Amino acid sequence: MGNIHARKGERSKWKRKPNLAKENYNPTTTSTSHGGIQTVKADNLCQLSSDSDICICVITWNMNGQVSYQDLEEVVGSSRKFDLLVVGLQEVPRQNISRLLQEVLLESSYTLVGEAIMQSLQLYVFGPKDSDLFIKELKVQKHSVGGCGGLIGRKKGAVAIRIRYKSIQMMFVSCHLSAHAHKVEERNWQCNHISHSLFSKNWNPYARPTQFTVWLGDLNYRLQGIHTYSARTLIRKDLHSLLTSKDQLLQEAERGQIFDGYCEGTLTFKPTYKYNVGTSNYDTSYKVRVPSWTDRILFKIQDMEQIEATLHSYESMNDVYSSDHKPVKAYLCLKYKNTL
Repeated sequence: MGNIHARKGERSKWKRKPNLAKENYNPTTTSTSHGGIQTVKADNLCQLSSDSDICICVITWNMNGQVSYQDLEEVVGSSRKFDLLVVGLQEVPRQNISRLLQEVLLESSYTLVGEAIMQSLQLYVFGPKDSDLFIKELKVQKHSVGGCGGLIGRKKGAVAIRIRYKSIQMMFVSCHLSAHAHKVEERNWQCNHISHSLFSKNWNPYARPTQFTVWLGDLNYRLQGIHTYSARTLIRKDLHSLLTSKDQLLQEAERGQIFDGYCEGTLTFKPTYKYNVGTSNYDTSYKVRVPSWTDRILFKIQDMEQIEATLHSYESMNDVYSSDHKPVKAYLCLKYKNTL
């Protein structure tokens, strides 16, 4: 996903990596380009399941080592008009989150299809109870890039699930990258390393390639070049859209370092980190961190001749208070252009 450059006069330990595929994506909704990432405007239309072949609800949440059944209910939501539910969690507490999620979904017709767990970094895919009829392949992969300190065990790296569902080969990657604003090059290297490592050991050149990929998680990219109080003033005045020019993820993508060819919904919601736990107030500790969009959902269509994607919504959930992060949710629908 790009090259990493050493600072002048020093040798970077983050080795250069080749750029990933650069194919462009022409979304069906209005979009603007940020170099490597195209910003897609959600259409906010509720056409789930009616005009699409597969509808997917994607959720990412850094739990900060805390769990609340009520918050899990809020995160999953009561409106379940989707074929697949993908839940990526970071800093998961030492509890059986899989069981809690299944309890939340007990009254619905959804069941656990697959899971990938690497300590505090976890990924779950739920589908209808007849999902077995549509699944032809399901593989799981984990890749660590460090972490594991503290009581929670903040594992850094990625877990992934590769699934062929209704004849579409999909991959979901949930990641937790290095923290702190100055570690941009480290995060870039981790993105590249994870991308080249997942499902690479037993790669089959004759296997059907991935057609649709979703990256989600606490990518930990921050706002750069703005003071925390200036950022908070803009947020308070509902002018947080002006902060996207300071977003490290979009900046690095525009430089061609990461996520070239990927898409993301417009950042219409407020930065998702860092909040005082139990509130919707930004960090008032002695660090007074700059609010940032650390929690993201990106997607890419690799097979543009056969598949098109529509983003129906991209939003944060401000009514969840048990973590210093707000969860982020996206609704994506896929449609065949031609009969496969």
